[in-house]
Amino acid sequence: MTNTVVIIPTKRPRSWQVQVVGRLRAAGHTIAIEHGEGQDAGASVLDAVLTLEALRFERSLAATAAPIAADSSAGSPDLVVDLTGSAGERDVPVISILFDGGPSLSSVARALVSGRLPELNVLLDGKPAGTARPMVGERIWLTRGLDDVLARAITLVERTVRRVAAGQVEVLPSFPMPSAGPLTTALALRHVVALGPLLLLRALDKVVHHEFHWQVGYRFIDGPGVAETGSLAGKPWILLEDDGTRFFADPFAFAWEGRDYLFVEEYPHASGKGVISVAQFDTDGRPGQPRVILEEAYHLSYPQVFAHDGAVWMLPESSDADRLVLYRADPFPDRWTTDTVLLEDVQISDATLLNHGGRFWLFASVSDGLGSASDSLHVYSAARLRGPWQPHAQNPIQIDRAAARPGGAFVRNGGEITLPVQDGTQTYGGGLGLARLLELDDCSVRLAPPVPVGGAPGWPRAGIHTLNRAGRLEVIDGTTRRPRWGARRQ
Repeated sequence: MTNTVVIIPTKRPRSWQVQVVGRLRAAGHTIAIEHGEGQDAGASVLDAVLTLEALRFERSLAATAAPIAADSSAGSPDLVVDLTGSAGERDVPVISILFDGGPSLSSVARALVSGRLPELNVLLDGKPAGTARPMVGERIWLTRGLDDVLARAITLVERTVRRVAAGQVEVLPSFPMPSAGPLTTALALRHVVALGPLLLLRALDKVVHHEFHWQVGYRFIDGPGVAETGSLAGKPWILLEDDGTRFFADPFAFAWEGRDYLFVEEYPHASGKGVISVAQFDTDGRPGQPRVILEEAYHLSYPQVFAHDGAVWMLPESSDADRLVLYRADPFPDRWTTDTVLLEDVQISDATLLNHGGRFWLFASVSDGLGSASDSLHVYSAARLRGPWQPHAQNPIQIDRAAARPGGAFVRNGGEITLPVQDGTQTYGGGLGLARLLELDDCSVRLAPPVPVGGAPGWPRAGIHTLNRAGRLEVIDGTTRRPRWGARRQ
C-alpha cells in the first residue's frame, strides 16, 4: 500500500473526488489531503444545469460536496493523485486524469450534450497510463450521463494507484488528446430546452410500447457460422415465437444425448423478473414451447449451460442477488439444484466460463458504483470448477463500452479462442463484437480489439447482443418494439 497525497479543490470538491479519497482509504492506502485550484472552465454553466436537474435526482457524482480539510499527517508521500490539474512537478509519481482530452469536468458535459461519448485518460507524470471508455446508458439527463462517466473515473484512478503500488503500471505511447473545450451557455440552454420534448416522447413511448422486448433467432447450419465469418448473413434466421406478454433473450444452444436444446431467459412483462426456460427441438429441427425450469426470488438471465465431469451444469446471471451460483442438472433438463455459490457480494453480469491452461477462468462485467454494469471487464480463476475463485490482479482488465461485457460462450477455432463481447456504443444491446484472446495467465489478460459483427437482411431485429452455437444449432437475439396491448395470450 502507499502513502498517497490526493489533491482536491479547496472549497468546492465534487462528490466523485470525495469518493476517490474514500475508495483509496478503504483499499488500505494512507491518504493525505492537499488543496489545489485547477482548471475548472465552464464550472458555473455545468453547475446551473445540475441545479436544475437536481429537482429530479437526489444525488450526483458531479455535485459539489462539503469541503475536506487539508491533512498532511500521512508522512512522506509515495504518490500524488491530482484531481485538480494543479500538482506541477513533484519528487514522486503524479497521477492525473483528463476528461475527453481536457482537465475540466465541463468537457465531459459538453461531449454528452453534443451527443458524443467521452473518453477518460489517466496520466502518470504526464504520460498516458490508461484509458476508459465508459458506457453511457442515460442520454437525456446530463446528471445521469455524468454519473456513468465519473463512476469509471473513480474506477480508473483506483486501478492506477493499485498498479503503481504493485509496480505493474504500463506507460503507453503518447498520442494527441485534443479537447473540445468546456460546456458553453448556448449548449447548456439547448440541452435544457430539449429536455421537455424528449421526456414527453419517452413517456408516451412507454405508454405505447414495452421498454424492452427481445427476440431470439435460431438456425441450423453446416460449416462456418457467425463466429467464423463475422456476419449474420447466410441461412435465414427463424424467430422463436412469443405471445407478446413475455420475451425470450440470452439464448444458449446445448446438445445432449443426441438432442438439441435452447436455453433462454424468459421475461414476463407483468412480473418484471427473468426466469430460465428451455425449448427442446424435435428431429425435424422445430422447437417445442419453452418451459420454465429455474426460478428464484431474484432475476435470472444468461443461462450458460455446459458439460463437465459427466454432469450438466448451468451458470446463470444473478447480479440482482450480488452473487454467482453454479447449478447442476438433476435430472437434465427440467430440474436444477444449487451446487455452489462461486462468488458473493459482487454484482457480476454475464460471467462466461473458459477452461484454459489447466485452470478455469471467468470473464464478466462487474458493476462498480453508480456507473454502467456493462463497461468493466473482470476476470477470475480457479483450479477447480467449484472454486475457490480468485480475482485477477489486473482487474478491471479494461473499461470499455464496446469490449467489456461478454455476449456468449467462448469460441474455439483451431488454435484461436474468441469471446463475443457486447458493444454498447449506440445503446445496450446495440451490437456485438468478436474479440480474440491473445494472452491469459495469472499476470496478464489481453484481448484483441473486437471485430464488429455485421448485420444481414435476414435478421430483422435491432442489433444483436448474444451469440452461441452447439453443433449445427446457432442462436442470437435482438430487440424489437412491441405494443403493450393486442398481444396474443396463451
